[in-house]
Amino acid sequence: MDQFSFLNAAHTAYFAELYDQYLQFPDSVEPSWRAFFQGFDFGKGLSVVEETETSSENKTIAEPGNGTVVNVPDNVLKEFQVVQLIDGYRTRGHLFTRTNPVRERRKYEPTLDIENFGLEQSDLETEFSAGEILGLGTTSLKNIIQHLKNIYCESIGIEYMYIRKPEEIQWIQQKLNVNENHPQFSKDQKKHILKKLNEAVSFEGFLHTKYVGQKRFSLEGGESLIPALDALIEAAAEKGVKEFVMGMAHRGRLNTLTNIFGKSAKDIFSEFDGKDYEQEVFDGDVKYHLGWTSCRTTDSGKDINLNIAPNPSHLETVGPVVEGIARAKQDGHYLGSPENVLPIIVHGDAAIAGQGVVYETVQMAQLEGYRTEGTIHVVVNNQIGFTTNYLDARSSTYCTDVAKVTLSPVLHVNADDAEAVVHAMLFALDFRMQFGRDVFIDLLGYRKYGHNEGDEPRFTQPKLYKAIAKHDNTRDIYAEKLVKDGIIEKDYVQKLEKDYKDNLEDSLESSRKEETTKITPIMQDEWEGYSYATESDMMETVDTTVDLDELTTVAEKITNLPEDKKFLRKAAKLIAARNKMYFETNKLDWGMAELLAYGTLLKEGHNVRMTGQDVERGTFSHRHAVLKVEESEEEVVLHNQIADEQGHFYIYNSLLSEYGVVGFDYGYAMANPKTLTIWEAQFGDFSNGAQIMLDQYISAAEDKWKLQNGLVMFLPHGYEGQGAEHSSARMERYLQLCAKDNMYVVDVTTPANFFHLLRRQVKVGFRKPLIVFTPKSLLRHSKVISTKEELAEGSFQTVLDDPNADTKKIKTLVFCTGKFYYDLLDRKEKDKRDDVALVRLEQLFPIPTSRIKEIINKYENVDDLVWAQEEPRNMGAYSHLLLHLNEMRDFRVCSRKFYGAPAAGSAVRFKRRHERVIDSVFDKTIND
Repeated sequence: MDQFSFLNAAHTAYFAELYDQYLQFPDSVEPSWRAFFQGFDFGKGLSVVEETETSSENKTIAEPGNGTVVNVPDNVLKEFQVVQLIDGYRTRGHLFTRTNPVRERRKYEPTLDIENFGLEQSDLETEFSAGEILGLGTTSLKNIIQHLKNIYCESIGIEYMYIRKPEEIQWIQQKLNVNENHPQFSKDQKKHILKKLNEAVSFEGFLHTKYVGQKRFSLEGGESLIPALDALIEAAAEKGVKEFVMGMAHRGRLNTLTNIFGKSAKDIFSEFDGKDYEQEVFDGDVKYHLGWTSCRTTDSGKDINLNIAPNPSHLETVGPVVEGIARAKQDGHYLGSPENVLPIIVHGDAAIAGQGVVYETVQMAQLEGYRTEGTIHVVVNNQIGFTTNYLDARSSTYCTDVAKVTLSPVLHVNADDAEAVVHAMLFALDFRMQFGRDVFIDLLGYRKYGHNEGDEPRFTQPKLYKAIAKHDNTRDIYAEKLVKDGIIEKDYVQKLEKDYKDNLEDSLESSRKEETTKITPIMQDEWEGYSYATESDMMETVDTTVDLDELTTVAEKITNLPEDKKFLRKAAKLIAARNKMYFETNKLDWGMAELLAYGTLLKEGHNVRMTGQDVERGTFSHRHAVLKVEESEEEVVLHNQIADEQGHFYIYNSLLSEYGVVGFDYGYAMANPKTLTIWEAQFGDFSNGAQIMLDQYISAAEDKWKLQNGLVMFLPHGYEGQGAEHSSARMERYLQLCAKDNMYVVDVTTPANFFHLLRRQVKVGFRKPLIVFTPKSLLRHSKVISTKEELAEGSFQTVLDDPNADTKKIKTLVFCTGKFYYDLLDRKEKDKRDDVALVRLEQLFPIPTSRIKEIINKYENVDDLVWAQEEPRNMGAYSHLLLHLNEMRDFRVCSRKFYGAPAAGSAVRFKRRHERVIDSVFDKTIND
């Protein structure tokens, strides 16, 4: 018996709709229908069907597994095939678009020809109910195909069928069906697009004639970016967006600064003329790296704040920084409506495909500690990277394939079709505002000149650049279309161009009357009340005291668990131990001092943000800032329950990333100086995964871009026999980056000093990056303790003198830093060497020179000055001190020999070398 005989009576529109649903979301279809569709797909493939003996209008389909024959009416089968054709266009239509303005597209198989779906040319005039899926109603196959081509295969190709959320797929499909994915702009809107295109084209042409051969990294070939960004800002303001945070590399940056962000052409011309800076203590950067902040009033009268972050030449580095800035603004000003801050990242095609930090940044998009409610990514796709052809630049089909990591839609757009580009940008905005997710636009254009304007691209791409030389610019292409449509007269563009270039001439003339140029840092509204600091300012003593009663209040709150929740026994025991160390023994360890520092700052109204791998518990299980209820795994953060009016403690375990996460938190600190922002490395040496952030931003941003930043980096450091990988945080690299007043570097040895260090970072009236070499074994060392009074009444000490030394007896004066002090102290006490004093250098930069000299002079009978470090001679602090402290030339140096690896892998060899360094400190006859 034919169990599917009902197929003969059912309405084919219902089959088409249900089959379409099955193709997109199989699990959403009722099981018996799903079984039928699976059998149908299995039996027929794409084209194999046979007539039955009983009727020429039925086809036989075998169910998989049991051989059951299903008689499918021919008209129903055809409907299924049309649905598969529709699905083919949705899935693969982007491969057959007209999106490349200067190259032939690569050929892909199979094509979307109807024969590949079991259909024939004779079916073109047949009407199919499947048209209802597209909102067309029952209509001919010919109309369905034309509709699909209009949507999927013209100037915009869209990838989205891999998205796994039905509501997003359906929203996209409904959006695409409106006007067949084609814009319908008014005459005034079209004229405005032309106006912005003219600004983009004319600006580049003006610079090309006035500054011949100078690097500007022009936007020519991708000028439609400008009207698209302009439309985005106008439309986003109407949707409630208050702030944009943008990051982009050098290509088209000057054009964007002038025509979108409103930076005066006069200032840009001053930078082109190479004038000196108005500020003395400032080195500046090249013009196409600088940031900018401005307030723009939209056509409808809404004010919107625009920020473009400064960036180095290291492509894609600015991406995570932009996300961090956006998140800081969301946390600081828009907690209830984070969607009101919109991040935009403009990529290059070679960079987005080739730089790993893009993947790291994309992976952050939906994580609790890093999400920014959706970023609009725009790729200015030149189809070339410097001289490298796109075929040599990636293995993926598209440069944007990283978008699929987060199932983000991608729109590939022909950069020559200005209206399509604007339309795609508005689509992206609507998607982001609707779903709070990333969306990518691949703006497929070309690069008119070489990598820079002095470059010769014909060396490597002669055929491509022959085509580009003959190609009209986007403005002229669009103007010709508007003339043909009767919207503008032929001389309209000439007048637009003349008026714009006349303004540029006036700006140029005005610029050349000035002798210097002024660099304005971004986001000055966030930095009101903060001043720039010199080295002498950094050495000033800062009041970090806390009223003891206030400290006790904080201690009570963070050492008592809520009684109505059940916690793991070990966690409860740990919190009880903290309570005891504060309220009974008055011996506070490192973790307790750290948590009290956060608590006091929070109680005073400051926010604290901390991220990094495993920071909630702490790599070494010392922090436990986030506690889990045993049964439900509900998170309890005691630091957010200190007082009614307090700052917020944001602490998040990060993804397994250093580069991206450090960039994000650097951006966060850049936009929120009132928050103590901390990144902790799992082990200190892992920070070298973020070396680009260290070199380009952390150590140099104030000098290049006038950017202050108070990011704190915790880098666990210390030689304890764990091998080469987890011994050294490579402090020599940070110290080599130190200059004048660019950052703090410390290696503290007591909980109290750590407490005051963290409070100092917030209490000063300026911001500098702070590098802290934090302990591992010292976290539980019996001698690494402080009292509550030392926390309440003390201050940060840059140098700690030997507390027990009798100055008259001391012959050997040893300076050291960090954990090595306790190894030396153990030997000194064991050997009862009262002729040796151990002095700890707690701050390595700026070097407390006067305090060091004062201590040296204090020990009048010393005849042996020693610098002792556990690191090899070519590592650690020695070379840094030798450069910055003249007195170091007279020191005897005790250290490991010169090595390529930081430490030995063998525990026996490690111990032998370590002991030898300690021996040499106490016996000057031993040399290394």
